[in-house]
Amino acid sequence: MPRYPEDSIETPEERARRRLRVAKSQADLAYFQARLTLLGEPTTLNQAAQHRTFKRLMKVVGHRLVNVRQSR
Repeated sequence: MPRYPEDSIETPEERARRRLRVAKSQADLAYFQARLTLLGEPTTLNQAAQHRTFKRLMKVVGHRLVNVRQSR
């Protein structure tokens, strides 16, 4: 946590990097959501494993996205 308000000023480069991280995380979330939608209800062990994996990845990426947004 910055001690002084001027310590929290974000440079244009840092702002651009943060926006890029947010965009990448949003794209990852959209991909995982699409994969889960295409899988539907798993009927095989492989599909069930994919379903669990994509749900976990969505959770991790979602947390990362929240952290990036809060780091402003």
